[in-house]
Amino acid sequence: MLKQQLQQKLQQKLSPAQIQVIKMLEVPTLELEERIRQEIEENPALEEGPDTENESDDIDDEFNNEDGGNNNDFDPEEYMADDDIPDYKLKANNTSKDDKHEDIPFSVGMTFHENLIDQLGLLQLSEHERMLAEYAIGNIDEEGYLRRLPESMVDDIVFHAGIQTTDEEMNRIVNLIRQFDPAGVGATTLRECLLLQLERKKQTKDVKLAQKVITDYFEEFSKKHYDKITKALNIDDEQLKKIINEIVRLNPKPGNAWGGNALEKSMATIVPDFILENNENQLSVHLNNSNIPELRVNNTYNEMFQDYASNKKNQTREMKDAVMFVKQKIDAARWFIDAIKQRQQTLLTTMTAIVEFQKEFFIEGDDTYLKPMILKDIADRTGFDISTISRVSNSKYIQTEFGIFPVKYFFSESMTNDSGEEVSTREIKKILQDCVDNEDKRKPLNDDALVDVLKEKGYIIARRTVAKYREQLNIPVARLRKEI
Repeated sequence: MLKQQLQQKLQQKLSPAQIQVIKMLEVPTLELEERIRQEIEENPALEEGPDTENESDDIDDEFNNEDGGNNNDFDPEEYMADDDIPDYKLKANNTSKDDKHEDIPFSVGMTFHENLIDQLGLLQLSEHERMLAEYAIGNIDEEGYLRRLPESMVDDIVFHAGIQTTDEEMNRIVNLIRQFDPAGVGATTLRECLLLQLERKKQTKDVKLAQKVITDYFEEFSKKHYDKITKALNIDDEQLKKIINEIVRLNPKPGNAWGGNALEKSMATIVPDFILENNENQLSVHLNNSNIPELRVNNTYNEMFQDYASNKKNQTREMKDAVMFVKQKIDAARWFIDAIKQRQQTLLTTMTAIVEFQKEFFIEGDDTYLKPMILKDIADRTGFDISTISRVSNSKYIQTEFGIFPVKYFFSESMTNDSGEEVSTREIKKILQDCVDNEDKRKPLNDDALVDVLKEKGYIIARRTVAKYREQLNIPVARLRKEI
């Protein structure tokens, strides 16, 4: 049986403007610059420049009041739904044949794979062999390793390029590539990579012994079972030290040694989101907005609405559609500008609270001054939600006079020492790092010994906790830290 009934319920729903702000909070400064450039390209109602006083605030009333407000078919949620991608892709060809076009050259150097292809041109190969070599080079990763066996590429090259070959021919081509620079390129394993590099060195006694160690005792060497190696090769510790020096000077990732692509290098550059200034212990935080342009709504689009308001009676259906399009773009521009402003205010308020909380650290620059701090501490100070603080601290960096730090660096749990005082786990990790850095590498400290050292300093910590902190600091176990 069907029946109609009224039901009242309460539910939470984010507005398009709130969604915009949330997404803006997460992106760092470098991505924000790209996001602004993209929005300016896609939205003609948005432009660079300082905001000016105009009549744009009256546009909504002028547009919505026409004919009792029933002709406004614009749905902002529909516009914002698909990951902030506008419905209209605006492309205009407003150039003439008389316009002067100048291309600005920008050289980023030669990439790693382009370098290998360039060396390929020095070999006398047939067209068939050259295509096989180019296919093999295409399977070499950025670290310089050929992650597939030559035999496994034989069937694939037949399927993808229609080139018939054999296992023997493919192995011969790969061996040719392994003669390229940098040494070790084209290897399939770390052991093979090291051996390729040792083969190019002058064949001294130490180099030959290093080859034997990598060939026959690679597992013992990687696990630093040096006593087994000295016993098997009948050598003393001094000779083993020379062999180790030969091996550690090799490059385990030969592809990373290539530095020809300036663009790839720039991608790893860290751009700080905040800049901290210390003027006689008076700390001040600023946003790094040097490359963030001021934004405003295009006045031309606002004037279009004014013309429409003065000629409501003579509007055709096509003109009304055009007006709805313009209103859509102006609304999107307003939301974007408001989201940028709210992002800046939220970031600045949050980072200021963090700096005030950790003021002693930012003045002294010593990790031991870091106080235990969690997201809730900053949320309580700022009045923001914990999720907002998490978004602000994620992927953000601050520039100080002691270096550039990720914002997450200043958050840590607390632990009580033997005097009942709460200290940051960051302080304990700093002590652990100092102990490892200053230990005797011939007899490195194991986790039990580190527990005793911390106990002497007043920190009662279990062995498994020390092991957890050691792993977080990327410190290997004592056996792997041992040196001859």
